[in-house]
Amino acid sequence: MRAIPNRRYVTTACTAPGPVGQSMLGSFGAIRRNPLAYLDSVWRTYGDVVQFPVPKPPSYLVNDPDGVRSVLVTNARNYGKSTIQYSALSLVTGEGLLSADTAEWKRQRPMVQPAFHRETLTTIVSHVATAAERIIDDWNALPEGSVVDIDAAIMNAALEVVGHALFGSDLSTDADALTTATLDALDVVIARARVPITPPAWVPTPGNRKLSSSVAALDRAVHSMLDSRGVREVPADMLDLLITARDDEGHALTETEIRDQVVTFIVAGHETVASALTWTFALLAENPEIMRTLQAEVDAVLGGNAAQFADYQRLPFARAVIDETLRLFPPAWLITRNSLGDDVLGGYEVPEGSLIIMSPWLLHRHPGIWANPDRFDPQRFIDGDIDRSAFIPFGAGPRQCIGRDFAYVEAVLLLASLVAQFDVEFPAGENCPPAVPLVTMRPANGLHLRVRARSGA
Repeated sequence: MRAIPNRRYVTTACTAPGPVGQSMLGSFGAIRRNPLAYLDSVWRTYGDVVQFPVPKPPSYLVNDPDGVRSVLVTNARNYGKSTIQYSALSLVTGEGLLSADTAEWKRQRPMVQPAFHRETLTTIVSHVATAAERIIDDWNALPEGSVVDIDAAIMNAALEVVGHALFGSDLSTDADALTTATLDALDVVIARARVPITPPAWVPTPGNRKLSSSVAALDRAVHSMLDSRGVREVPADMLDLLITARDDEGHALTETEIRDQVVTFIVAGHETVASALTWTFALLAENPEIMRTLQAEVDAVLGGNAAQFADYQRLPFARAVIDETLRLFPPAWLITRNSLGDDVLGGYEVPEGSLIIMSPWLLHRHPGIWANPDRFDPQRFIDGDIDRSAFIPFGAGPRQCIGRDFAYVEAVLLLASLVAQFDVEFPAGENCPPAVPLVTMRPANGLHLRVRARSGA
């Protein structure tokens, strides 16, 4: 292990095992096609801490469980979010909670927190019920045994839920324009992340024009909603809570800050839940015995009625199914940090200014932590014989996702509502599609399952 000089690195020194430059250069095509598959291969080849042969910054993949916990929890103050990943995302979200670095995040987090208190969470149940009813009606109207794209249906439902939670009943043209522009802008961010060199924003490439147009549409939509809304005595939705929020000095969020939080909620609040639920249905279709166990719990708890907030705590196996899906298919498959000082991770010295790459996808498959890591086994979360510190689908520590409980309530109750009514299976000759690591982990070409109404449902 090479000692680190007591200064900021200017050139990269080798402090951990990893691929040589020629090997990584030869893998460029594979990295561009599927960066997660490449990370998986180098982890299995070189171990829990891997250094990449890049000039600067010194770049490390860390899949050592204690090392990941140190970066996210125990020594989180030594790590910031000023990384390429979050800089690219901030082209869309601005300085929202997801991408904001430490100082701005510390100011905004207490102001945004009330939007995710328990009292607020109870209000999303009606939105979940409305979205579930829409899917149920659509699927019941289909011929028996039709094949549907579960991914598209769940994505629309999750967008509907977060839209109602953000904007209440005012799902106007402005809200539609805002969500469309957000998704268009994310397409550009993904494309930019897959190439090593991108032209400056002022160069009028098709991607830059699309990004500029989408960001301008975001700005116009939020401005229009704020201009027409004003402050109400009783906040009715998350947008109201953002408008009325004040920091310790009595200052409100600026219009730009509200815009950034709204866009962040759309990005993090619908793609993550939709991804988790889509993969849940894929895993249930592959494991019909687990589906039957889940349906038995749902039948006993709901008894044919619409899901209520109180039912969430009475559906432990449904929560375990969601947890196990999040273990195998964590929507946020990549987490990055920049080191603000020298550190030691997994026994290897890591210099100040390093890029730290972590992947819940890889950590959740670590054989030193998880028994039969590739097996879909929700019971492991019921039995409790697991190391929850190594379960990080929403991150961990002070920067853990603020919408974690929102996502769990929505996912569990929407899942329960749908499996109470329908069985799913793969069409003959088909199986689980490959996972594509985009902003979230998505199934290639959607998830097409045969849907059948349950008898008596």
